[in-house]
Amino acid sequence: MAKILVAEDDKFLANAYRIKLVREGYDVKICYDGEEVFRSLENYTPDLIILDLIMPRMDGFLVLEYLKKTEKWENIPVIVVSNLGQSEDIVRATKLGAEDYMIKTDLSMKNLAEKVGAIVRKNSPSTSNNVETSKEGEK
Repeated sequence: MAKILVAEDDKFLANAYRIKLVREGYDVKICYDGEEVFRSLENYTPDLIILDLIMPRMDGFLVLEYLKKTEKWENIPVIVVSNLGQSEDIVRATKLGAEDYMIKTDLSMKNLAEKVGAIVRKNSPSTSNNVETSKEGEK
């Protein structure tokens, strides 16, 4: 079961993400501020992080920058989900290492789950050779 860390200070939205992702079969941990992300990463290694940019204590840009500069976390894919929709914010997050960027006003839970699934599958070592072969003579 893939593990997803959600960094979102809006409790209603964080819970909506959790409900959708748990239904999709993921283990989900929620953090409500940037500092909590790093406390959680000490004992929870996610396969993907969903990151809001506007959070208390440490904003998402700083979280993303620190993640990508820290060897043990640099390869964890990050999807930024934010209300910041200006092109400079998107470019900044992408340059800092975000795998994808979604704007909350355009977000559907289905679309988020599809993006999470695609990135988790792409980064999962077990999916690279999951091709079933049929035995000769089987119908």
